[in-house]
Amino acid sequence: MEMRKVLALELQKIMQINKYIIIINADLARAAGLSDLYEIFPERCFNVGVAEQNMAGVAAGFSSYGFIPFIFTFTPFATRRICDQIAISICYAKQNVKIFGLDPGIAAENNGGTHMSVEDVGVLRSIPKITIFEPCDEFQLKSALPEVISRDGAVYVRLFRKECVSIFDENYKFSFLKADKLREGADVSVFCTGLMVEESILAAEELAKSGISAEVINIHTVKPIDKESIIASVRKTGRAVTAENHNIIGGLYSAVSEVLSLNCPAPMRSVGINDEFGQVGRIQFLKSYYGMTKNVIVNKVMELLNEKK
Repeated sequence: MEMRKVLALELQKIMQINKYIIIINADLARAAGLSDLYEIFPERCFNVGVAEQNMAGVAAGFSSYGFIPFIFTFTPFATRRICDQIAISICYAKQNVKIFGLDPGIAAENNGGTHMSVEDVGVLRSIPKITIFEPCDEFQLKSALPEVISRDGAVYVRLFRKECVSIFDENYKFSFLKADKLREGADVSVFCTGLMVEESILAAEELAKSGISAEVINIHTVKPIDKESIIASVRKTGRAVTAENHNIIGGLYSAVSEVLSLNCPAPMRSVGINDEFGQVGRIQFLKSYYGMTKNVIVNKVMELLNEKK
C-alpha cells in the first residue's frame, strides 16, 4: 500500500479516538492522500491554500489552544519556505505541531528541481528541540505514528508518498531513541535512512558474496540521533558508510560524523547527493545519476577496506 494511504487510514483510526488532532494542508489534500479525512472530519480538517507560512502560523495557534495540528505539503515548502515559522512560531514558542514533508529528495521525481528538497534535514536539524524522523516502510510508519502524536513538541516527518519495499513486519516496535539494527556485521557499519535502507541491505548481501560482513543500521531519527548504537557499531567494525536521500552536507553523514569525531574517530565514506540541486527524472534514473545505489555503497565499502590495508 502507498505510504500516504497507510498514513490516512491510521490517522482516521486515531482521530476517531483523539478529538484534539487536526489536519491542515496547503492545497494538497489529494496529493497527500487525505481527501477522505476531509469528508469524515470536516470540522477538524482545514485547507489554507497555497500559503505554507500561514499554514505553520495557523498550526501554532491551534497548538496554543491544546490541539495537535498535523500540517502537510511537499518537502521544500514544509522546510525552506516555512523555516522561520518553524523556528519561532513553533519551536521557540514550544508548540506541539507535527510537520509532514512529502516526497523528500529524489522522491519528487518529475516535479523537478523546485520540488526536490535535498537540504531539508540540514535546514531543520540546527533548530533546537525539533525531532526529525523518516520511516522506511509502512510498518515503521504505523508503529511510529502514536509516538509522533505523544511526543511533545515539533516533529518533522519526511514521508515518501508511494509504495515502499517492506523492511519490517507487523511485529515491529518503534522507538525514537533506538536505531534499527537490520543486519549484524563485523567489517563495516552502514548507516542508512529512508529510501536508502533497501539499497543498503542489497549492498550488504552483495558484499557477503565476497566474504565481507556489513552491519546495516537504519537511523530513522536523525535528531535526536541514537549515539550509543552508532558508537557501539563502529567500535566493532572500525569504519563506516552513510547512505541517505539528502545532501551529504547537513544530513545523516554530518550527524554520524559529529557523533564519531567526538567518541570514536574512524574512516568514513558517504553515499548521497553531493552538494547539487535536484532535477527532473524518474526515481531509478535519479538514483543512478546521484550515485545512490547498492553498487555505489559496495564501492565505498571497498575503498575503506583497501584504505585500511
